[in-house]
Amino acid sequence: MQTKAYIWVLFAAMLWGTTGTAQTFLVGDAHPLTIGAVRLAIGGFGLLLFVWLSGALRGARIPWLWVALSAMCMALFQPFFFSAVQLTGVAIGTVVAIGSAPAFSGVLEALIVKRRPERVWVLSTLLAITGCILLFANRDNYIVDPIGVLLALLAGLSFAGYAMCSKNVLGVMDVVPAVAIIFSLSGVGLMPFLLFLDTGYLAEPRNLLIVAYLGLAATSLAYLLFSSGLKTIPSSSAVTLSLAEPLTASILGVAVVGETLSGQSWTGVALLLGGIALLAFRKENGKA
Repeated sequence: MQTKAYIWVLFAAMLWGTTGTAQTFLVGDAHPLTIGAVRLAIGGFGLLLFVWLSGALRGARIPWLWVALSAMCMALFQPFFFSAVQLTGVAIGTVVAIGSAPAFSGVLEALIVKRRPERVWVLSTLLAITGCILLFANRDNYIVDPIGVLLALLAGLSFAGYAMCSKNVLGVMDVVPAVAIIFSLSGVGLMPFLLFLDTGYLAEPRNLLIVAYLGLAATSLAYLLFSSGLKTIPSSSAVTLSLAEPLTASILGVAVVGETLSGQSWTGVALLLGGIALLAFRKENGKA
């Protein structure tokens, strides 16, 4: 039943939304790119060890082209997104990157698999993107850096590309070995960042536990759930539902970190919830 697939994707996005709150508990200075590299390495290599010991890779048919493209998209997302945030601020960088991903996903589906966007998907996506914009409005000073905006758009395209490419992988492979191989390759691609950036914070035991959570729960488990849902629903719908990530992050920011949201931001929360619920409700009742 497709309802479960949408729930898996929502749970995945909620786990992604915990990463910002988890990182606030890190001791010392930790560069976001090193966190991204380490979490991908832990998540990918941990799963790879599991599937290798379990024998799940024996005789597996691996579509290496789609695997490589998926890994490349996921690896590229990290530097694109974090560089965009650094250049143009958290608000603009996040809205452009996360908000553009559903649009890119719809375009990729139309061009590659010749699937025309449904009106319900268009409406729910517009609601969710508008909510995302309102949610992040006035979060910090706006710095509309053209290069930063371009990098944010590339981050959105990278995530949409990952969803599209990995769906082709999942058409051939089981979820666990597929995610294990893709994220192991992504982790390898980001290893050079660990050579040039400071990783001294990893010597702190508390930081190791937090990074382990980010790798095993917010990466391995989250992308297993996302991929499980992606097997049976369109990639454009999965990417739209992933907008639950900033929603979760904002709610945790209020409940755990002690942040405050303006009335405008709470309106954004309501629109995000409405867009996500509209998409899930439409599918649940089989009207698509």
